Amino acid sequence: MPVNRHPLLGPTLASLAHRERVEWHDHADHQLIHPSAGVLRVSTPIGSWVVPPHRAVWIPATVPHAHQAHGPTEMRTLVFAETVNPLRLDRPTVLAVSPLLREVIVSLTGDEGLTAAQRGNLERVALDQLRRVEALPLWLPSAHDPRLRDIDAILTGDPADQRTLAQLGAAVGASERTLSRLFRAETGMTFPQWRTQLRLHHSLTLLATGGAVTSVATACGYSSSSAFIEAFRHAFGETPGRYGRPGG
Repeated sequence: MPVNRHPLLGPTLASLAHRERVEWHDHADHQLIHPSAGVLRVSTPIGSWVVPPHRAVWIPATVPHAHQAHGPTEMRTLVFAETVNPLRLDRPTVLAVSPLLREVIVSLTGDEGLTAAQRGNLERVALDQLRRVEALPLWLPSAHDPRLRDIDAILTGDPADQRTLAQLGAAVGASERTLSRLFRAETGMTFPQWRTQLRLHHSLTLLATGGAVTSVATACGYSSSSAFIEAFRHAFGETPGRYGRPGG
């Protein structure tokens, strides 16, 4: 996996088309990425994060990552020197974005008429807000064992696949017991927990492109819309219909 070093000279705003990718790269500085429209899937060697408009993702300095847009996406980024880490985080993390932090990010990335003093004031507000934000459990850990990677490929290709771990084991050449142990060791999750997270991640990308709740529930393997809504609310604290909306 080739990783290019991209210099960060300041706040940026980039428009990405549906499914457009930014390939693997890293930065010497910390980066806060906020999609003010659309949804971003951010991938790293240890896992992936899905980020809708009322969330942001913190990418620590030197962490390799790639992005893919789902739906037309406005990607806004702020830069923080390696010595400035208000979150005290050493791995990528999805964050709740308050209305105030959202407006600060939009101003810093889109208002070219700001004076140096105004920009400095907004940057101080951003740092203050980042010290208060809530980290969210939106991580889908990656696995390295080839049998787990095969299962990942199967279920990523069809999240609605209902096969049990034993049945998937028959397809990849491993026992249920072995796979269960590997899932816990490599992802920190049981297989059902990991599959639920994968399905919820997939649902976010479908919702971002206008998918109806009923069709998204079916595509992600839920027995009913109500079961999907309940799982979604339990994971994210709100309903699928609200999740992708700015300010939700």
